[in-house]
Order: sequence, then structure tokens, then C-alpha cells
Amino acid sequence: MTVLDELSGHEFEDVMEDVFRKLGYQNVRQSKKTGDEGRDILMEETVDGQQRGIVVECKHQHSVGRPVVQKLHSAVATYEFHGPKRGIVVTTGQVTEPAREYAERLRENGHDATIGFIDGTDLRDIADDIGLNLYNGRIEILCDQTLRPVDPAGGVEAPVREAFRSVKNLTPESLPKANSTVVYEPLVSIRARTDATFETSVGVVHEVDERDEVVVRAEADEPVIVDSNVAELVADGGAHTVSIESSSVEDTFGESSLGRFALTETGYKDWAVDHLRTKYTETVEYTGDNNVDYEKECEPKLSDVSVGSISSLYLPRVRSTTELQNYSYSLEYYAAGPSRHTIENGIGQCVHCGWRRFTDHTYCDNCGSINCRRHIKTEHTEGTPVCSGCATSERFALKKKYFYNDENLDAFREEYESMSLPEKALENKPMVASSVVFVLITLFMLV
Repeated sequence: MTVLDELSGHEFEDVMEDVFRKLGYQNVRQSKKTGDEGRDILMEETVDGQQRGIVVECKHQHSVGRPVVQKLHSAVATYEFHGPKRGIVVTTGQVTEPAREYAERLRENGHDATIGFIDGTDLRDIADDIGLNLYNGRIEILCDQTLRPVDPAGGVEAPVREAFRSVKNLTPESLPKANSTVVYEPLVSIRARTDATFETSVGVVHEVDERDEVVVRAEADEPVIVDSNVAELVADGGAHTVSIESSSVEDTFGESSLGRFALTETGYKDWAVDHLRTKYTETVEYTGDNNVDYEKECEPKLSDVSVGSISSLYLPRVRSTTELQNYSYSLEYYAAGPSRHTIENGIGQCVHCGWRRFTDHTYCDNCGSINCRRHIKTEHTEGTPVCSGCATSERFALKKKYFYNDENLDAFREEYESMSLPEKALENKPMVASSVVFVLITLFMLV
């Protein structure tokens, strides 16, 4: 019995050497472990009476991409074999669409060294054919579907523009393109029914007949139930799924990463049964035939919980970062096509004090900052917003005035020096108004 998940990379190569022998390939042997030349197993096959050499690259990992195929193609080309040659990539996981497309182009272009694939699904079939128990329920979950990380109607920029739309003195359509990355977080949805009846000498004292759909985060050894917002997003976004290897998805993001399912389907089933047994365990009170009150802990048995289905899916966690002059603004959210759940919005907060009020912030075009009311001022020379962080200030007629830079300040200082005394006083209109009111009140009192 061989459990692939527990094997090291070299142990996996040992297993595959035995598998290929059982499949009837000839002269099967592992290549010398002297550097990584892209060939782990060498073997031969007879095709139309002619011997053909085969170079095998073993990848005990979740996903195999195009670089692995390119490397193997080079290894096959340099393999010293007198006759036709080909390559095979064997993986316990899955082969990405770009990798398959590259291999297909090699065939279409007439390359002698073609590349074939054996992925995790193929290994299951092979194991059945040769009577070798490779899995025993221990092979990791293979999933190629994700909730759609981008709404086709608006693109990945739409949520960013929407977040900036509430900021004053800024036109979202003029924003530079955001740098967007995505992390695909694995989720498992488990549907189960708990049907239990608890009886004593007086009859049935408690019953459970419940159906549950539990959605859990699957990247850790201990599954964690998602919060209600994520569960709702998954439920609503179920119709918005796409292949995780879709080129239209890959080209959208500057960087992407794929989480792994930590447990097998058997592991999630066992966890769900334990979880539901705990959830529906209840202590009930009842009165016996002797009129004495009793308590009974009613815990469903293993057989009372039946798991109907276990389905896997990736949840895209998108992070978009927009650079505006001296500042960087991030927006992070879970996506499901046109729907999303915001995790962090760094756009709707003041860069100086962190105050969050998404409808009352103003952009400073002088330095690129977003500011609350307390940290945004009016530039005296041009009458446009400037933040207190980058503005140059000075008091004139006892009132502080703000300028974009020293040049504007110097220009106004010269202008101020040439003003008459009344004109200078008018630079502080509230003070003038207060003085007038004071004089009027004094005259009124004297009269």
C-alpha cells in the first residue's frame, strides 16, 4: 500500500519506476542524481518494431506549468538515444492549460520530441489498471475551478474606481492602472444530514433531523468555517466560476498564487462528521416513570451523520494597489464575478490620522494624499485643496494661510507687503468682522 501524499519527491520517483515496469515499458531506470537536468526516469518502448526512448519528469506537486514542459523538452532533445524520443510529465496534481498548449504547439510544429502528460486523475486510472493501491483515499483534492476573480462587465479596475469615486477633487477615470494580484484560497463545501433519535424507558426524549451545508477554509490542517459574508458570497457567486488556468484570468493579474487543500476528501468528511456531532449534542431533561427528573446527554452517533457531497472551489482574494505620487492605496476584497466582499479599504481613510469616513475625504493634487476635513486646507493663491502635510504655511494678519510651495508663499509675501493697511486687515476677514461687531456693541452701550 502506497500513500502518495506522504512520499518525498525521490520516493515518488521510486513508485513511478515500479508503475512503468508494471505498464510494460522496457529498460526502466532512474537517471543518475547528478544535478537537475529535467529527467528523472529513462525507459523505452517498442513502436512499429522500432525502439523509442522516453524521458520522464516526475513532479510530486499541486500544479505543473509551462516551464516544466520547456525544461523537459530540452532534456529530451539532449538525451543521447539512437532513435526517436519523447517525454512524459508525471504529476500527482494537475497540468495547467498553458503547459498543455505549449506541448500541443510542439506537436503541431513537427518537433521530434513530443511531450505527454500523466496527471493525478490519470494516476487513479492507472492504479486501478495495474492493481496498485496508490491512493487509499489519500490523494490530495484536485480542483481547477474558481469563483470569477474579475467581473467581465467592469474589469479588475472597476472596484478601484468605485472606491475612489467618493474622494473629492479626484476623477476616478483619470487614475493610473492599479497593480492587481490574486491569491486563490481553497474552500470545501460539505453537504450533510444529521438524523438522530434518542429514547429512554419513557420513549423519545430528543430528535435531530437537520441538513447542513458547511463551507470551510481548506488551507490548514484544521478546517475553519467561513464567516457569513464569505458564505453568502460563495452561495451567490456559484454561477460565476471559471477555470483557474484560463488565459484571460492569468493575463489580468501581475502575480497570482494558488493555495493547497491541506486534507483529502476523506479528511474533510471525518472533520464534518465530528463537527456536526458536536454541534447537535445537547443535554435534555425529562421525567422518568417514577416522576423523577433526569438529564441525558444526546450525542449523535457516527452513523447518524451522513455526508452527501464534498465539493471544492477556489475563492479569489484580490489586492489592487494604486500609486498616486507619494502615496500608495490598496483595496483588498474577495471576488465572485460582479459580487465582492471588502477585506481592507486603504482608499477611504486619511493618510495623516487614519480616520475612516468614506464620504468626506479630499484628494491633495500636490502630493497625492487623501485627507479628512481636519487635514485638508485651501491653497490661498489658487483656491484649490492642499493637505496640511505638504503645504507651506505662514500667518498674515494673525491668520494662518496655506500654499503649495515656497514659491507661492514668497509671491504672496511680496504682494502682502505692498498692500495698504485696510487691505492687509481684509486678509483676516473673520477678525475684521469681529472688530466691527465689537465697535458697534461698544457704541450702542455708550449711547
